[in-house]
Amino acid sequence: MKDQSEIDHNRHQLVSAQKHGPLATLGVYVRLSGPGWLQSAITLGGGSLAGALFLGALGGTHLLWLQLVAITMGVIMLSAISYVTLSTGQRPFPAIAQHINPVLAWGWLIATMMANMIWCMPQFSLCYASLNENLVGSAMSDSFANKLWVSAVLLVVCYGVVHMSLKGGLGRKLFDLVLKALVGMIVICFFGVVVLLVSQGTMQWQSILSGFVPDLTAMFRPIGKLAELVGHLSPSHAEFWSARIVKEQRAVMIGAAATAVGINMTFLLPYSMLTRGWDKPFRGLARFDLATGMAIPYLIVTSCVVIASAATFHGQELDDKLASSQPDVMVSSPMFKSVEKSLAARISHEVGSEAYANLSRDQQLAAMATLDTTEKQIALTLVQRDAFQLSKSLSPLLGEKLASIIFGLGAFGMGVSTIIILMLINGYALCEAFDHPQGTQPTFTIGCLLAGVSGASWPQVWDGPSKLWLAILASSFCMLLLPIAYITFMMMMNSRSLLKEEKPVGASMWIWNILMAASVLGAIAAATTVLIDKSSDPTAGTVVLAVTAGFIVAVLIGFAVRLGKQR
Repeated sequence: MKDQSEIDHNRHQLVSAQKHGPLATLGVYVRLSGPGWLQSAITLGGGSLAGALFLGALGGTHLLWLQLVAITMGVIMLSAISYVTLSTGQRPFPAIAQHINPVLAWGWLIATMMANMIWCMPQFSLCYASLNENLVGSAMSDSFANKLWVSAVLLVVCYGVVHMSLKGGLGRKLFDLVLKALVGMIVICFFGVVVLLVSQGTMQWQSILSGFVPDLTAMFRPIGKLAELVGHLSPSHAEFWSARIVKEQRAVMIGAAATAVGINMTFLLPYSMLTRGWDKPFRGLARFDLATGMAIPYLIVTSCVVIASAATFHGQELDDKLASSQPDVMVSSPMFKSVEKSLAARISHEVGSEAYANLSRDQQLAAMATLDTTEKQIALTLVQRDAFQLSKSLSPLLGEKLASIIFGLGAFGMGVSTIIILMLINGYALCEAFDHPQGTQPTFTIGCLLAGVSGASWPQVWDGPSKLWLAILASSFCMLLLPIAYITFMMMMNSRSLLKEEKPVGASMWIWNILMAASVLGAIAAATTVLIDKSSDPTAGTVVLAVTAGFIVAVLIGFAVRLGKQR
């Protein structure tokens, strides 16, 4: 918690500025903003980078609208929970348990901690990959022991920063500036690439701006250059590729939207505001902070990555080897391994899986080689590329070597900042689980280390056979909890017993409810799509359905128990 005299000074400045008009208020808002930047640090991680990369590769600029819609929904709901928190001064976890549903409160907390511990792993992986592929390279061996050693050093450094964040001071401020500089560096570079692409005529501003117009048909049909390529195929072949494209489009759209605002971000915001001593006079600042500290940086970064990726990978031309109808030439292409699975699925679809399995390896390759180059081009576009391949799109602006270094620094900064915030959230959550004041030692330290040690174990866990089950469990539970968290926040905004005289009324109530309802419906649609897709998977289906059914039953019991107590 900040020093009380500093909190009182900030509150006095804010109230005084609000009396002197918008310009004075804006100046104080800029100086006091903070929690929104914490949100930005977590949302700008490996997930948002990879999601934006694949969005651009699959849909070109036609899916630019997705991040705009997703971050807008997130800002609306985060504004709602900030309004409730600052109006009441109550911690959200006990407020939800007392006024809404204890099962929802515990589900929110458990899902937050689960997301922190599991999604911390790919952040450590991102940091290691940026060092290995972009910054250090051949000087660092890619061994299991080396991965553990580097991860252990990262864990110690990140925990040190979290510890300093509780005490404040110059060290924390300097580190924040370094992280912002690293992320800002990659933002500026990608924006420079976009300007360069437009100046060269590779991209048109008209097509970029039109990409921000929502088009929900992308959930059901191919778009962009892929739609043109499919249109050149025979009906039976077009049907196969359309189904495959739509499945990938839908998955990447849901995944990219989920990285905008995750369940753990909804936990971070109210507690970071309470830790700073914010209360009712800070409600306008909270909304400003979310817009400028989180939404705008996220939208700039992801949009530039989508545009650069679209120019580099969307409808990418085949190399001569992959386009060859000679099997021995085709397999020598550096991209053959990446497209082989899609090409094999295409042949198997035509001749039948049993007949394809009975073909010799040479016969399988011969069948793939004779496929139309259009089909090979579609398969190439569907390749889920490594995020570090995106550094190639910076080459026209910076040159190949410098582009690799700049991209590596930016990616490393994104990974480190996300690890720090995930550890911080986990400390908050564990303190809340034991009803301890925020920052209480050793509870806070244990919570931080639960996420950090889990993340540092990625060489054994995330790269191992358990990765599938961890991803299934985390994504199904957390995606289920996101719309439920949104519904909970909407119920809190309409709770007279919680907000009392601060409950919105009249036109304000209608505006809040319309905006929140739109966000809730969007989250429900995304979660439903994920559950349907995963439930059809024979491996994941049982887990997904069991988690969903079990939690819904628990929530209903929670409502029944609370109604019984009220009587």
